[in-house]
Amino acid sequence: MPVIIVVLAALALPRPALAQGQEALQAFAAGDYDAALASLAGQENADSEAFAARVLLAEALSCEADPPQDLLQAALREANAALALDPAHVEGRIQKAIALSMIIRPMSAMEANKTGLGEEARNLAKSALESDPDNPYAHGFLAVWNIEVVRRGGSLGAMVMGASVREARKHYEAAAAASPGDASVHWQWARALAALDAKKYRKEIEAALATAEAASPDSDLEGVMQRRASELHAILSSAGPKAAEARALEML
Repeated sequence: MPVIIVVLAALALPRPALAQGQEALQAFAAGDYDAALASLAGQENADSEAFAARVLLAEALSCEADPPQDLLQAALREANAALALDPAHVEGRIQKAIALSMIIRPMSAMEANKTGLGEEARNLAKSALESDPDNPYAHGFLAVWNIEVVRRGGSLGAMVMGASVREARKHYEAAAAASPGDASVHWQWARALAALDAKKYRKEIEAALATAEAASPDSDLEGVMQRRASELHAILSSAGPKAAEARALEML
């Protein structure tokens, strides 16, 4: 039986590591990604490489259209560079998982299955949790991963991959407990559930969207996620679950 590889929706990114200089952190928070990358010139360490991957993915996630593949491939190179310098680097693993999930997003289920990148992304997130059990972004990633397997693979695919809504919910609750005020965590959970079945999970979706809308974003990217939450909430309220489901499938 072939293994079903799910095309993951991209997750919003972890906040920048404190190891980065203030100039880089401020540029990232402001959404000035060129300046953030420029501040890394001459730095060759795992933290800086993982941060560069994060910056590139943030720029890709901020696009209203499909994320440019050149940005995604550049982010993957930076994440790989971080892991080459430090194979145990937690953020490097998370950035690579996000990059891989975004790279296979436009593919059909069959095409994505052949690449093996979906499984690799899942394994990276799981290994990050082994090193950092409370990491909200690894938990958030796996919450979405489980939902997407259920949606794309159905009951058989979920069984083969060991995925379930119940497991997804556990990861979302862990992510929310670790980072309760992060709009991106709640937005991605709501978006994934809405794409799965907006009618069945409407109460959960509305609760997560409301939490995302009530957050106080500390970066331009998180603000983007919050605005998307508001858009989907408005569609769900005015046009109903079917319209929200269709829109959620298009969103990041």
